[in-house]
Amino acid sequence: MLIYKIFRRPEWDAFRAAGDTLGAPIDLADGYIHFSTAAQVAETAAKWFSSESDLVLVALQSDALGPALRWEPSRGGQLFPHLYRSLNLSDVVWDKSLPLGATGHIFPEGVW
Repeated sequence: MLIYKIFRRPEWDAFRAAGDTLGAPIDLADGYIHFSTAAQVAETAAKWFSSESDLVLVALQSDALGPALRWEPSRGGQLFPHLYRSLNLSDVVWDKSLPLGATGHIFPEGVW
């Protein structure tokens, strides 16, 4: 199952340069890296990135992340994937731009 992480462009550029990351400021504050499922990612984009246009959507294979990936209740009691280790560039399946359109973010074809 693919899970998704939204990065701001500078965060993504720093991750690519370093080869690993502990995530965005919210991830560092919470002690784990936040992800969303395909069913959750549009709401995540709207809630946390509503006015941001220079974003990158990253897909990862949940099974490949091992036991450090935990499914925990969050928004509305839904189970969200949280990663309790650094994220490695080699974990990334693909990355695509996530532009902001007139009615919200424009997701790449095939996310849902």
